[in-house]
Amino acid sequence: MTDVRVTYDKTVNAAYVYLTDPQAHVKSARMYPCDPVDVDGMINLDFDEQGRLIGIEVLAASSKLPEYLLQSAERLDTEGA
Repeated sequence: MTDVRVTYDKTVNAAYVYLTDPQAHVKSARMYPCDPVDVDGMINLDFDEQGRLIGIEVLAASSKLPEYLLQSAERLDTEGA
């Protein structure tokens, strides 16, 4: 199984799941917000120029993602640095 890069900022409670090669610098061409009512929060899907899913932004991450994933994520806030 391939490792997936996940970043987490506890200060703003936001996580990002990268679905691209960590060495690649792929830019988002289009963002699709999921219906916040349906997902009980805000989740955004990022797509590249070819329409491939490249990442997932999760706001209110502590209530949407498993704790083990957030604990192992690369921390962007100073608390985890």
